[in-house]
Amino acid sequence: MSVISADPYPFDFAGPHAALLIIDMQRDFLEPGGFGSSLGNDVSLLRQTIEPTMRLLAAFRRAGLLVIHTREGHRPDLSDLPAAKKRRGHAKLAIGDAGPMGRVLVRGEPGHDIIPELYPIAGEPVIDKPGKGAFHATDLDAILKNRGVEQLIVCGVTTEVCVNTSVREANDRGYDCLVVSDCVGSYFPEFQTMGLRMIAAQGGIFGWVAPSDAVIAALESNQV
Repeated sequence: MSVISADPYPFDFAGPHAALLIIDMQRDFLEPGGFGSSLGNDVSLLRQTIEPTMRLLAAFRRAGLLVIHTREGHRPDLSDLPAAKKRRGHAKLAIGDAGPMGRVLVRGEPGHDIIPELYPIAGEPVIDKPGKGAFHATDLDAILKNRGVEQLIVCGVTTEVCVNTSVREANDRGYDCLVVSDCVGSYFPEFQTMGLRMIAAQGGIFGWVAPSDAVIAALESNQV
């Protein structure tokens, strides 16, 4: 077992029982011209996470540890889309509408897919989730339990929404979560800061926070 220097205190990294969870690194959220940018967001703030996440992903693959990807989106017939979610915000471009990269947040559309830089390889499960949390209406918990996973190293977007929601769901299910600070991002810098602070507050009420270099060092340690 390796120890990762983290906030609020060191994280005991149990390599074979840990998995990398990469949340919603989708084209519509991160690429110029996608859904996120069409709403007026600065996608460069999210794209800062790509390079460190690539390095962390490569380290997990070298270590032979489980990597899981998630995508937020809905069935093409929108039968799993609550009416409240579709109308929320009164956006001009709503879920299911034709957007710059196909129908917004619809499974199988170009914008719904994961960015090429972090694309899954054979054997890496992809969880298609209809909500913000990675556990809601998915088989993620079953996959983790069947693989003996007890710890989640969490990356992805956005920090205050899908990352925070998924970490809280995981916490309630008994998983230890470490959020990788430079591998999660938000369109809003103040939300990035507070989102990370909320994870580690009150002695790690939802988990730990650490930079990618610290996690990679633990992966490459002879102790893992």
